Amino acid sequence: MDTKVIDQYIDELMTKSTADLPIWNVEKARQGTKSGWDYIDGCMIMALLELYETRGDKKFLEFSDKYEEHRIAEDGTIDGYDKNEWNLDNINGGKNLITLWRLTKKQKYHAALKKLYEQVENQPRTKEGNFWHKAIYPHQVWLDGLYMVLPFFMEYDVLFSAGAHKNDIYAQFFNVEKYMKDEKTGLYFHGYDSSKQIFWANKETGLSTNFWLRSLGWFSMAMLDTLTKDNDKTSENWQHLKKMFVSLQESMLKIQDESGMWFQVPNKAGEGKNYLETSGTAIFAYSLMKGFRLQILDAVEMQAAGVKAFRGICNKYLSTDGGTLHLDGICLVAGLGPEKSPRRDGSFEYYMSEPVVKDDAKGVGPFILAYNEFCLIGN
Repeated sequence: MDTKVIDQYIDELMTKSTADLPIWNVEKARQGTKSGWDYIDGCMIMALLELYETRGDKKFLEFSDKYEEHRIAEDGTIDGYDKNEWNLDNINGGKNLITLWRLTKKQKYHAALKKLYEQVENQPRTKEGNFWHKAIYPHQVWLDGLYMVLPFFMEYDVLFSAGAHKNDIYAQFFNVEKYMKDEKTGLYFHGYDSSKQIFWANKETGLSTNFWLRSLGWFSMAMLDTLTKDNDKTSENWQHLKKMFVSLQESMLKIQDESGMWFQVPNKAGEGKNYLETSGTAIFAYSLMKGFRLQILDAVEMQAAGVKAFRGICNKYLSTDGGTLHLDGICLVAGLGPEKSPRRDGSFEYYMSEPVVKDDAKGVGPFILAYNEFCLIGN
C-alpha cells in the first residue's frame, strides 16, 4: 500500500476545501448549500486533529483551527447552531473545540463549549434516563447519538466538573446494553423508542428491526472514546464499559467478511442488495487498532482484524480517477422516521435504498482515523 498516495489525498481534501464549501460534505453539496455547524464536519476535523497529535505536523492544526474559528464569534456564538433543536449531532463538534482550546488557548472556544454544554445539561431524556436523539425524535435513543454526545460529556465533565456526572454518563451506556442489545448476536439495534409509539418500533420492545453497520461503529467509538476520557480506569463503571466494548468487537469479528470489511446490514452478508460498506468498516478498523494500542483490547488478533479491515477498504474502494484518489462505498445517510418519513422504517430494504457516495466525511473521517492507527503500527 502506497501511504504517500493517501497522504496526498488528505492534503487535497484540505487544499480544495474552505470552511463554507468543504469538498467532503456531500450532503450539503447535494443540497446546494454552504456547510454549517454539523457532525459531518466534526468527523473530518477530529481526524485531522488526531493526525496532528500523532505526527506533529502543524498544517493539520492550522487548517482545523481556521476551519472552526470561521464560524465561532468572540462571545462563543456558533453560526448555524440552535440549542432548541435538542439535536445530539450538534454536540459532536464540541470534542474538537476542547482540543483546539487546549492547543490554542483561544477563549472563544471555551465560550462556545459552555454554550454546547448548556444543551447537554438540559437535553430532554427518556424515562430510563437517556438523552433524546433530537427534539423531532422524542423518547428515542439511537446508537449514533451516544457517539455524538457522551465522549464530549465525559471529557467536559472531567475537565470542568471533577467527574461529577460520570455515573450519569455510564448509566446511559448501560441502559443501551439493557434495552438495545441482541443477546443472540451480541449486536445492538439501531434505535429504541422508550414510548414504543413510533411506527418503526416493535410495540413490545420499542426496538427497530435491524442492525446498521455505521450505527454499530458509532457506538463502538462512543465506548472507546469515553473510556479514554475517564481518568479513573479502576472503577467498576469503567471496567463494565470496557467489557461491553470488548464484547462488541468479539461479536463483530464473528461476522467479518473474508475481504476484511463488513456489510451495510452486517448480519445479513450476501442477502439481496447488501454491500460491503466503507464508513462502518473504517470505524471498526479504528476501534480495533486503537483499542489494542491503548491496551483496552488484549488479543493481538483484534489488532490484526483492524489491519485487515483497513486493507480491505483500500483494496475495494480506493481508486484513482484522473490522477486523484477517491474513497467509494460510503452510505450517505440512514435514519429512522420521523412520521413524515415512513420510508425510513428500519427495514432491510430501507438500508439498501440510501445513496452510496464517494469522499463523504462520514467515511473519509473514520478512514483517516484508521489510517493514522495503521501508520502507528509501523505498516
